[in-house]
Amino acid sequence: MSRPNVIYILADDMGYGDMGCNNSHSRIPTPHLDRLAQQGMRFTNAHAPSSVCTPSRYAVLTGRYCWRSRLKNGIVWQWDAALIEPERPTVADVLRDAGYRTACIGKWHLGWDWELTDGSRANDHVDFGSFDREQRPGVESLIDYTKPMRGGPTDHGFESYFGDDVPNFPPYTWFEDDHVVDVPTVAKPEEMFGAPGQMVPDWALDQVMPTLTGRVVDYIEQADDEPFFLYFPLTAPHTPIVPTADFRGLSGAGEYGDYVCEVDWCVGQVMDALEREGKDQNTLIIFTSDNGPEHFAYERIREHDHYSMGDLRGLKRDAWEGGHRVPFVARWPEVIEAGSSCNHLTTLGDLMATCAELAACDVPDGAGEDSVSIVPLLRGAGPVRRCAVHHSMTGRFAIRRGDWVFIDDATGGDNKEPEWLQQQRGYEPHSHPGELYDLREDLGQRVNRYGDQPKIVAELKQILEEVKAGAAQGVAADGGT
Repeated sequence: MSRPNVIYILADDMGYGDMGCNNSHSRIPTPHLDRLAQQGMRFTNAHAPSSVCTPSRYAVLTGRYCWRSRLKNGIVWQWDAALIEPERPTVADVLRDAGYRTACIGKWHLGWDWELTDGSRANDHVDFGSFDREQRPGVESLIDYTKPMRGGPTDHGFESYFGDDVPNFPPYTWFEDDHVVDVPTVAKPEEMFGAPGQMVPDWALDQVMPTLTGRVVDYIEQADDEPFFLYFPLTAPHTPIVPTADFRGLSGAGEYGDYVCEVDWCVGQVMDALEREGKDQNTLIIFTSDNGPEHFAYERIREHDHYSMGDLRGLKRDAWEGGHRVPFVARWPEVIEAGSSCNHLTTLGDLMATCAELAACDVPDGAGEDSVSIVPLLRGAGPVRRCAVHHSMTGRFAIRRGDWVFIDDATGGDNKEPEWLQQQRGYEPHSHPGELYDLREDLGQRVNRYGDQPKIVAELKQILEEVKAGAAQGVAADGGT
């Protein structure tokens, strides 16, 4: 078996139930994603390492839960320093050392070390990971755009980078490698979505996705015979929700649904480029999302009868399944059986160990400690994981083992659930200090078993504490799923 190219497409805030092949009642047509699933393997038990963006991205690239880093909850905000530790290997480092070409095109959202005109760093003047509306705009006027930004993709194993970092944060301009392409010189209009800040003249939010997709297609077309790793973190369907005219009105789920249609088109563009170049047979494409759908999903139910979380409970930020169980499809025609599915437990943090196995190399000592290779799953075997830890926006922990998931808090919700939804789905209040669900019988997490299963609660709580303390809990030895 030759070493495959790897393309990792990470959607932003797309729910498990948005994709047609996951939800027969979806109001959003996703023909390209459905085709990807028909030609590959659909995972029904894949989880983002966190139910919010930055921590998931950290784990995707490092194979390490983000709560082990200095970011214990929340996200990286504008002008925050780089989150990935300087000496920590990433997936790109591992593959580059193994002879792969590496590129990142899209949303980074893992911080940069911005230098100011007085020689200090931006994060010397803001509280890392803590949003302060007064601090951050004042820092922007002191950014020295003539200096390279350190701590980004090209300092973490990627040969090249192109993107806009975060579409709703300044500076509103393109980033290339370790610098901005054009210095932003005008203030973002108040009516334009996003945090206040500077932009380049005529910056257009709806042109971000088409531009990124064009760059990805160019990369595929220009790639030579060396294997490559292409990390393509999308900016959609996260806000700003700005589908281009070609996609408006295509869905039955409003502008958000139309934006998911554009995501689907992007995937189709990647698939078509691979086929044109004869690279499709030996390329592993993975499509997934960094967490569940935004809280606007509740209103989408009432307005369009579309459930972005499907039958799951919870949304982005929550510790419930809808916050972190994500769409996940893999295609590799040389290896993966077409039209197959997998219900074994996996997390997005498993990319590190998976890529190391694909490249026939080792994960460096001390790196990727929470990563387990899913290559056996791609071949139709498994399981590979004994357990997985889930983590919410505010820092709530949960742990999954076998059919059971234990939430180490009185609620799995960081968001406020609407009363009408609680009544519709039969979510009952409880007085327990934690939550325990049997996902085989109760995937929608309606019945809290905490009170009648104290032995399982104690066992899962102990395993959670062991994992938090650093114990290896990767490869399944008990046949659990």
